[in-house]
Amino acid sequence: MKDYKLRFRQIHMDFHTSEHIAGVGEKFDAKEFAETLDEARVNSVTCFGRCHHGWLYYDSKNYPEMVHPKLVYKNLLEDQIEACHKRDIRVPVYTTIQWDHYISSRHPEWVCINEDGTMVDTCNPESKGVYEAGFYKTLCVNTGYRSYIKAHIKDIFESVKDVDGIFLDIVMVVDCSCKTCVDAMLKENYNPTNRSERLLYAKKMLEGFKKDISDYIRSFNPDASIFYNSSHIEPALRSVQESYTHWELESLPSGGWGYVHFPNSIRFARTTGLDLLGQTGKFHTMWGDFHSFKNKEALQYECYRMLAFNAKCLIGDQLDPDGKISKEVYQLIGSVYKEVEKKEAWCKDAKAVCDMAIFTPEALGFNSGCGGVIPQSVIGTSTMLEEIGHQFDIIDLESDFNDYKVILFPDEIIMGETLAQKVKNYISAGGSVIASYQSGLNPEKTAFALETFGVNYLGEAPYSPDFIVPKGEIGKGLAETEYVMYQQGTQVETAGDAEVLCDVNIPYFNRTWQHFCSHKHTPSSHQYGYPGIVKKGKVIYYSHPIFTTYAQLHPKWCKLLIKNGLDMLLPEPILRYEGPTSILACVNEQVYEKRYVLHMLHYIPEKRCQEIYTIEDVIPLYHTKVSMKLKEEAKAVRLVPEGKEIAFEYVEGRLEFVIEKINGHAMVAIEY
Repeated sequence: MKDYKLRFRQIHMDFHTSEHIAGVGEKFDAKEFAETLDEARVNSVTCFGRCHHGWLYYDSKNYPEMVHPKLVYKNLLEDQIEACHKRDIRVPVYTTIQWDHYISSRHPEWVCINEDGTMVDTCNPESKGVYEAGFYKTLCVNTGYRSYIKAHIKDIFESVKDVDGIFLDIVMVVDCSCKTCVDAMLKENYNPTNRSERLLYAKKMLEGFKKDISDYIRSFNPDASIFYNSSHIEPALRSVQESYTHWELESLPSGGWGYVHFPNSIRFARTTGLDLLGQTGKFHTMWGDFHSFKNKEALQYECYRMLAFNAKCLIGDQLDPDGKISKEVYQLIGSVYKEVEKKEAWCKDAKAVCDMAIFTPEALGFNSGCGGVIPQSVIGTSTMLEEIGHQFDIIDLESDFNDYKVILFPDEIIMGETLAQKVKNYISAGGSVIASYQSGLNPEKTAFALETFGVNYLGEAPYSPDFIVPKGEIGKGLAETEYVMYQQGTQVETAGDAEVLCDVNIPYFNRTWQHFCSHKHTPSSHQYGYPGIVKKGKVIYYSHPIFTTYAQLHPKWCKLLIKNGLDMLLPEPILRYEGPTSILACVNEQVYEKRYVLHMLHYIPEKRCQEIYTIEDVIPLYHTKVSMKLKEEAKAVRLVPEGKEIAFEYVEGRLEFVIEKINGHAMVAIEY
């Protein structure tokens, strides 16, 4: 279904319920359920057809033996749907795919197998096998299990009226060596003893599965929403994008994803053309954390951040086994969703306005397993750019490079023929590039793929750590002295008319057991070693893995070196502001409304305990000066949804105004 539009205020209502709990659903009241959601301004709720325990929560026509054995309220799902529809609340139906305790314990031949012959346990590689608590034995959709999945989907549509959509959970590429997969790999000339080839086959097989299942769902309801959840949206999903109606970005900051996963996933996802739904949870930690409450300030930030990144909002909850919805939980959710509702008019059909992009290493491979791992080089780059206030997407090979004035290739972007040619064309058309460390090397890692980078590759740097010496324009804000670069870089020499912006000095020696100095690393010998930063035309090359270093150690001098380089390549960025680096700023445009919308968020996640980051306080900011370079000339500037006009002026071609107060989240509409 093309151009599917999501609703703004959604709930994912988990209901994974053990068969050892009696009285399931006995306190469910359909009217109370829908009324509570409505009062909290929820307009879509995903409810359960089948859970990870393997039980059904509707009156199944074809699988009555799989209905939860202690389910007292037999028409639970049907009545949830009927009551919600009366209040115009949409109800997609949840089902599980690769985790199902009932199926995996009764059909071990359908379970994915590791290369050592053990069963795949996605969440616990050190699993005790059948004696491990949990339902994480991972099922293989290449086996006879696929036929059951289709029969189950058919059963949902035949047993339940008015199914709005299907949410298929835990659908991921798995390294599987079950007999079915091995036989298929041999038949298709994959080498099953090679992990890389197993994963390539698994990816291809899973793409076929998604297409098969989506076609099947659409045979029952061509307008059904469809989403396959793997907890991450990555470039590898482009090849099967037509099997989805939208993206959902599961990313509970306190549930293992942290606060860096969501922005780095959505900055790519929003470039693909599908509508977006962010996912967080009401839980203090993660899914299944019964009777816990996320701090309101954290929930505000997570939802308002979704809006700033052009996503709709979803908050995860879990219904108690007795089926009674928690008034207290929905008082919390409602306190945020009532504010979201007020902001929606300035978020509908908004598109990000960006002058920069990060090319992700994920474009050159793909993730497998439960959830995605954002490359450290991308985390470091995006953290820098966010702290500086730049507007950027994350892109892959299929993206249009000419949409951006500057593209950053962080640390590990090896350039084969296709990518190298695309970068060459981009630079020829006037685009600017920042590359670092091994980015730009050919697949053999013997030379740079493009002469336009202005450097020849001599190999890995002979010393590490070594010391960069900022000077001139690239060193603005830094002393002209040595700054340690913690991770080993490359040794390069300039080529053609390239100029060295920064030198690297070398230590007296590398630290070994035979010669070392002090606690950490050997100090500088103050002797020149090799170039550290080189510029040729519109390309600046940094010889160290500067972005990975920033992700791991956060040295401010690394950020300033990148900031100064960007200022040289793009002296007039879309946005500048005077404020702390803890601000998150996003510029969007609503073309049909003829306005830009600037989001400014100021919430500070803190790690006050051993396991998680959270937010407890909102620290207001006052008199924040903003400067913007926009294509359209402003006719009015207003704080929204309040409607308060803001005085503005143009100074040297840039729109300037002051936001008097940012109390967590401020939105400014620039009308043209």
